[in-house]
Amino acid sequence: MGIFHRAVIVPTKEEVLARWVPTQPWGVAAGLLEVIGSYRLDDPDGRVGMEAFLLAAGGAVLHVPLTYRDEPLKGAEAALLAEMQHSVLGLRWVYDGLGDPLFLTVLAAVAMTGQGEALGMAVYDGRWHIAPTSVRIHGGGWTLERVPVDGFELVTTGTTEAVFRNDRFELTVHRRPVPAHRPELGLSATWSGQLDPVLLARVAEATGDRRDRMSTST
Repeated sequence: MGIFHRAVIVPTKEEVLARWVPTQPWGVAAGLLEVIGSYRLDDPDGRVGMEAFLLAAGGAVLHVPLTYRDEPLKGAEAALLAEMQHSVLGLRWVYDGLGDPLFLTVLAAVAMTGQGEALGMAVYDGRWHIAPTSVRIHGGGWTLERVPVDGFELVTTGTTEAVFRNDRFELTVHRRPVPAHRPELGLSATWSGQLDPVLLARVAEATGDRRDRMSTST
């Protein structure tokens, strides 16, 4: 569950995105960015905030996952976007979600099962209310077989997508999602004005040669 706070955030999320996105090979100029909305994923331990933004960018759509941590993530210095002061939660470290192993783990699980989207809740006038998101995500299709969804390592990254693999699966995350039929295992999104789903991520079982390479490299 995601709990929304009435808080002052410095810098704002929009400011962080406006500074960082234009520096990326898949990004566009800051003046072209407009936030469509976001979706949140649940950290099983309840400590790390995970939020993925969809941005309108000069005719394109950008998919920008972020994570918010209460302490620096060791080994992820290259993925650090900013330090953010939150008036309720204190100092937060903001990371590119694709450089945060926890986000990749949960994203793969949600894409495969459809479970794990955070329900937004907020307190107004002493009562709890649902805080609906403008972006709705859709995943699922995996059987009840227990499989590992951690241990993903970056294989390739480019101007439209990034590809990760663990010892069994290949996870492709689309930085520039486009309308497409969701594959057997994948995550898509819709929002007001966008009735045709756009593909955010897909999961496929790695072929035998890919799995062999992964097992010999570890």
